[in-house]
Amino acid sequence: MILPKVRDPRFVTIRRGGTLTDSDHQLLALWAAACAEHVLHLFESARPDDPRPRRAIEQARAWARGEVRMTEARTAGGHAMGAARDLRGAARHAAYAAGQAGAVAHVAAHELGAAAYAIKAARAATPEREAEAAGRLECRWQRDQLPEEVRELVLDDQRLRNEICWSVFDC
Repeated sequence: MILPKVRDPRFVTIRRGGTLTDSDHQLLALWAAACAEHVLHLFESARPDDPRPRRAIEQARAWARGEVRMTEARTAGGHAMGAARDLRGAARHAAYAAGQAGAVAHVAAHELGAAAYAIKAARAATPEREAEAAGRLECRWQRDQLPEEVRELVLDDQRLRNEICWSVFDC
């Protein structure tokens, strides 16, 4: 589980009664796509002929540019998660990261899911004794990619949801 039981109004768009602007929603989608793409090779090395996770990342970015509707990005995200189902380890987590990135267009709070699954993928791709360090390195890389406009929002979200996101944001 990566979503809180009660929706944070900071991740609900203004037109739906929250405080999130469309431009910040788009930045969250782009950041989630970057997080997912950073570990995508872990999926593609296991399933080089399966385009679903890459397509979800592309659709997330296309949504942020206004080129596709939310439903298209969300559907692509669902297909990416389907690609993960029969896998284990790093490849599975990388596909889930892509799926979460595609879902940001629908629910902005999925941004943290993309990041958390990417960290889990980085951990799973390394020997057990190096997994924690790999996760911290991935977490720091992600934080370096955060757009300034949403940086504090995401860092606070990581603090608030760290426990339900497998405590991967302790970096």
